[in-house]
Amino acid sequence: MKSTSKRGIGALLIAVYAVFAISATARATFQLLTKFEDAPLAYSLSALSAIVYVVATLALSRTGAMASQIAKWAVTFELVGVVVVGTLSIVIPTAFAHPSVWSWFGLNYACLPLVLPIFGLLWLNRRASTK
Repeated sequence: MKSTSKRGIGALLIAVYAVFAISATARATFQLLTKFEDAPLAYSLSALSAIVYVVATLALSRTGAMASQIAKWAVTFELVGVVVVGTLSIVIPTAFAHPSVWSWFGLNYACLPLVLPIFGLLWLNRRASTK
């Protein structure tokens, strides 16, 4: 039998991913439709992050081997994206004059984009080991 705290942690993680999926999708849609020319790289990265958050949310909310694999891929991609984009936004700040969700390691989002995939991977590994 699964403990309530394990379900609660998973539900909280999925809820945070859902909030990021909705907010990143809204932000990217607005940016792409109204000011893409101003910062195509940053706004394209915002759209990519939105897609990753949607895929992660859907996969994390499902059970089964395929859903777990997709979730692990999405969350790992997110972590790599945050690290790469975060590093590039510091090394080449002119390329990120208009920030994306992952710029400066998600600093505009209290660094949650950096921390969230770490917790996601830990939760996925723990969920896999309890089966």
